[in-house]
Amino acid sequence: MASFRIFLILSLISIILLSTVIPSITTNDGEDDEDLRYLEEIEDKSVGSAPLPDLSDSDDDQFHGDVDSDEIGEESESEQDLHDLDPDTYKVPVFDDKDVVVLTGGNFSDFIGKNKYVVVEFYAPWCGHSQALAPEYAAAATELKGEGVVLAKVDATEEDELAQKYDLQGFPTVYLFVEGEHKPYTAARNKEAIVTWIRKNTGPGLFNVTTLDDAERILTSRSKVVLGYLNFLVGPESDELAAASKLLDDISVYQTVNPDVANLFHIDPQVKRPALVLVKREAEKISHFDGQFVKTAISEFVISNKLPLVTTFNRDNAPSIFESSIKNHLLLFATLNISEKLIPVFQEAAKLFKGKLISIYVQVDDEDTGRPVANFFGLSGDGPSILAYSGTDARKFAMDGDVTLDNIKAFAEDFLEDRIKPYYKSDPIPETNDEDVKVVVANSFDKIVLDESKDVLLQIYAPWCGHCRSLEPIYKKLAKHLRGIDSLVIAKMDGTTNEHPGARKTGFPTVLFFPAGNKSSDPIKVDTEHSVVAYYKFLKKHASIPFKLQKPFSTPKGKPASGHETKSSDSKDSDKISSASTKEEL
Repeated sequence: MASFRIFLILSLISIILLSTVIPSITTNDGEDDEDLRYLEEIEDKSVGSAPLPDLSDSDDDQFHGDVDSDEIGEESESEQDLHDLDPDTYKVPVFDDKDVVVLTGGNFSDFIGKNKYVVVEFYAPWCGHSQALAPEYAAAATELKGEGVVLAKVDATEEDELAQKYDLQGFPTVYLFVEGEHKPYTAARNKEAIVTWIRKNTGPGLFNVTTLDDAERILTSRSKVVLGYLNFLVGPESDELAAASKLLDDISVYQTVNPDVANLFHIDPQVKRPALVLVKREAEKISHFDGQFVKTAISEFVISNKLPLVTTFNRDNAPSIFESSIKNHLLLFATLNISEKLIPVFQEAAKLFKGKLISIYVQVDDEDTGRPVANFFGLSGDGPSILAYSGTDARKFAMDGDVTLDNIKAFAEDFLEDRIKPYYKSDPIPETNDEDVKVVVANSFDKIVLDESKDVLLQIYAPWCGHCRSLEPIYKKLAKHLRGIDSLVIAKMDGTTNEHPGARKTGFPTVLFFPAGNKSSDPIKVDTEHSVVAYYKFLKKHASIPFKLQKPFSTPKGKPASGHETKSSDSKDSDKISSASTKEEL
């Protein structure tokens, strides 16, 4: 009996000890045990009172497929550059496309299976770029008729299954099908580029020129052409030239052994063979190759010289600029009238850096292509402005002073030698910044975001981005709840008009977290559910400076408010009152 009493006493003691230990374990378990129902209720009320914006109104030509309208993701910066045409007012231009085959889900597979080479354009009738391509595509189809390749088109807005099968990401998308297998079209969107690319990818890629009539026809019909003057049309020289041609999608390559043909192409008939020349219609018409006659040297020579001394930026030559092995660019921004007296000076400077820089003229009063490029660089007005751009790391540099040959030369040399500092575009610093979500611009980034005494959550957004608009009420509600935490800053920055090396975006919106006391390290990219609760939990977990958020004191009806809403440590009585009326929650 005594032993039973002892057992009973020990059991009671164990229960008492467990009852005191378990709550402390639960309390210290982390933010997952916080009662956040209050936050969810508030969030539902705030967001639910006004529907989220429709994501379908973003200004892009991107094909989204079956996108959940409630999902918030990221939009690429390039999406906003492509503007659609109003389907209610747009009128289809008149052109002859009789040689373009119309494919649908019903005949697609059968047609691809019966033809060895088929080029297919997936388009949308309302897409401005699709409409611009259509007449060029039709003209290419007519020129290639009878060469064993068929050009076809698919209205992707009507053929959903085909659009999903081929994972279309934008309009127009063009594929070459070779015996059923497809590869993307990668050249410019004009007839000559289309014809050249298709011939390169469906034929030998190297063509013989044996007569003067053929030579004259080629020179008058092509804007740029390569001719190899060889000892024999078959053999090692021809093999190297053919291999180089395969690396040059957008330029036709020919070979000849005829001295008269060589002379017409500005090659001395008595020159030691093999010889090679690049002929262009631009001011610098002739470029002679003087390297080793192997495919890599030939292709590098053509790529380095195929662009004119000064390239006027447009949609057709953009691929040639960005796909070039030369990644450093020198740019002149000016209106057409202003540029007339500056282009000759710019060309003289371009000669000094041929093979090192691509020199580009951007016509800022061209609303289709020039103005968007100027906006990208943060430029306004008529110019002139000289800038440099590094394609390897996207850094930008601005030249001071007048547009003179000496100034351009000195600026380009400093750029190539990495002796000048890059610049970053910025909006003006706001005069007031009193909202819960703080506005950051490039020129205030260091002061606000890189403040070592603050944990900073930064959203990089774009005004046109539907996903950003959907996140906005959530982000504002989060900031409202956290505005009393001095160590926390909830901020946003317009990523289309501000740049900073510490704010690398991967799309819109990009949300980054900069922990206090560790601003020299890369920020943490926030990949979490887009809700106030999820962001709160993220901050609780990653903040360098711990914080507590108190639920406001609720006053019973008929009783006056005490005037104190937060926990006091002055006395045990106040501790009891506070613990009963407040919670560490939102």
